[in-house]
Amino acid sequence: MDFTRIALGNSVFEGENNAYLLEGDLTTLVDVGASTESVRSDLEAGLNSAGVAVTDIDRILLTHWHSDHCGLAGELQAESGADVFAHEMDASLIAGDDETAEALDELRDRRFSEWGIPPDKREVLLGVQSDFQGVAGDPVDVQTLADGDQIRAGDGELTVRHLPGHAAGHIAFAFETEDGGHSAFVGDVILPEYTPNIGGADLRVDEPLATYLESLDRLASHGLETAWPGHRDPIEDPAARIEVIRDHHYDRTRRVVETLQEHGPADAWTVSAHLFGELEHIHILHGPGEAYAHLDHLERVGAVEREDFEYRLVDTDPDVDALFPNTKY
Repeated sequence: MDFTRIALGNSVFEGENNAYLLEGDLTTLVDVGASTESVRSDLEAGLNSAGVAVTDIDRILLTHWHSDHCGLAGELQAESGADVFAHEMDASLIAGDDETAEALDELRDRRFSEWGIPPDKREVLLGVQSDFQGVAGDPVDVQTLADGDQIRAGDGELTVRHLPGHAAGHIAFAFETEDGGHSAFVGDVILPEYTPNIGGADLRVDEPLATYLESLDRLASHGLETAWPGHRDPIEDPAARIEVIRDHHYDRTRRVVETLQEHGPADAWTVSAHLFGELEHIHILHGPGEAYAHLDHLERVGAVEREDFEYRLVDTDPDVDALFPNTKY
């Protein structure tokens, strides 16, 4: 399958987004970037280099609801009449449904209290999230996809793989390469430099650690030769990258246990402070979110007990190997 990677600037989130252009009978974009003038200019420059105009776009496929991946979808749809597709669990957020957004705000406020985020840090974070909402773009008419669906794009066909964790409705779009191998547009399931945030990036995800590790295993089972991520350069050895990320989360589980041994009982904010130090900007959310993902798992397996949102170890010297999610196929 032929496609063009279009590099998009991004000063709001973690930077260096990608959109993917698939030309053919159904001119398609996979992800579109945040709704800012500079990102729009980057996208148009990439389209122009390929001889494609915005009005030529037939389909927009979105990996998940975060604004740096879907923000421009509404205005592009308005100009081109393109059909926009996303997973059924993220569609209402992308569409701009008020009821869904209000429910997420309520969940956010509840998590902030449960995690113990200090009031001054909450104010900073609410300002950051307000800025993020400003790049979410216009409302979108979204059609839904589910795991295993096949959808035409360009001159070929993509298979939808539901891989929740970083987002509840996160999907990858898999395809067969010309030599008979396998590849996929993977969004933020795996990234070449950072480990995708879990716990904070989408508060709706239940059992975020185990859910994400299961998604990594499903992705690994497809034997991808190359993964095309939502940020930065292609990943030439996806299996190796997946193992690095699994090891990262194993180490984080160990560090959470050590933090509770030394400083517990503690809430998620206190644990995150010991893991990451002073937290600023979006990391005020992502830090305790990561801590929560691991604390929540440890509670579910009976390794910690929680009282008034403070966690303490049941066994003061637990076996981390036995506690880490055994999700591998």
